[in-house]
Amino acid sequence: MSEDRIVYASGRDVLTPSQLTRRARDLLEDGFGLIWLEGEISNLARPASGHLYFSLKDGGAQVRCAMFKPKSSYLRFRPADGQQVLARARVSLYEARGEFQLIVEHLEEAGEGVLRREFERLKALLAAEGLFAAERKRALPRFPRRLAVITSATGAAVRDVLSVLGRRYALLAVDIVPVPVQGREAPPAIVAALRAVAKAARHDAVLLARGGGSIEDLWAFNDEAVARAIAASPLPVISAIGHETDFTIADFVADLRAPTPSAAAELLVPDAAELSRQLTLRRQRLHLLLQRRLQQRQQQLDRLQAQLQARSPGQRLQLGRSRLAALQLRLRHALQQVRQRRRERVAALLTRLLRQSPAARLQRARLALAHQRELLQHRLRGGLDTRRAHLAELARALHAVSPLAVLARGYALLQDAGDGHLIRSPNDAPRGSLLRARLADGELRLRVE
Repeated sequence: MSEDRIVYASGRDVLTPSQLTRRARDLLEDGFGLIWLEGEISNLARPASGHLYFSLKDGGAQVRCAMFKPKSSYLRFRPADGQQVLARARVSLYEARGEFQLIVEHLEEAGEGVLRREFERLKALLAAEGLFAAERKRALPRFPRRLAVITSATGAAVRDVLSVLGRRYALLAVDIVPVPVQGREAPPAIVAALRAVAKAARHDAVLLARGGGSIEDLWAFNDEAVARAIAASPLPVISAIGHETDFTIADFVADLRAPTPSAAAELLVPDAAELSRQLTLRRQRLHLLLQRRLQQRQQQLDRLQAQLQARSPGQRLQLGRSRLAALQLRLRHALQQVRQRRRERVAALLTRLLRQSPAARLQRARLALAHQRELLQHRLRGGLDTRRAHLAELARALHAVSPLAVLARGYALLQDAGDGHLIRSPNDAPRGSLLRARLADGELRLRVE
């Protein structure tokens, strides 16, 4: 059958069962969301798939529930018929049968749920008052001398604490303050023990310890009076309640929370072996420091002794003698240098005097004149030779371009016999002209026929 709505000719809007149940499921899921529901389990079924199917009922009604795997695998208890539980679920509708049901996300026993709601209420109240604030937390003493342990005198927690304290720091004195750690009488006993320890003023810190258990077992440490007594304690309080995953109000109020009583003992006291190692290292460092200081003082003493010896009369006299001897040596050396410089100066003056005498000057003039004469003659000979060579070169060049040289090679130079102009063309010498032919060694008279 189609899931589309059927609209008849009469205008009716008709839904199919599937459409109706889907609309109803959407309205339920969108309208309610996640809700908390408390009731009694009945008709519990555990198929092989790992899902849980049951009903939650009270005196007037019941509703079908389904808890699917893996949500059911996270349960911390085994549900059973007749058990009162608290469920967090989504309201839905099983379309196949049109049945109203709840899809359960979380399930816990109803008693634990009430306690958890009370836990959250008290936690919010004390947090608003600032009892959990980090700035009011006090640091534990680094080397406590006496510790008060408020716990059960017969529980395993006190044995663990004493074992760890004895192994790590045997110098610590431990006072066990026995109190009941569960039940109605536990909270007032714990409050009285905290006040008694504070009044005694003999301890450096307080350890509040208890072994693991259910939320009901640990409820004494979620008591408001116990929380306020911890906050009012003048001594630092370390809380070690239950296992690592357990948290109580006392953990939040205490100055330090330890995951277990044994861990609290390790946090409270230093490790004796580590202290011994540190002491050994410090002793070695101190020894080296003392040696270094002693060496520095010895060197300082040596310097002072040297200064004292330098300032003694005998030493000063010896220094004066040494200084006088050095000055005498410097004086002799200086006198020798003065005499040497004067000898050199006299020699230089004598040399200059000899150079300035007339005979020496005349001799130098003669030598200079002879040198100049020789230089002049050399230059004149060189200049004359140069000019002769140049003249010969010019003569050769002139002879090479001279007409006479051309005539000597068999040529003749024709000129007009009258005005002597050169005949360069037959047109310059018409018939009957008288010409003169100049040869290398003479002239010829010619007539043009």
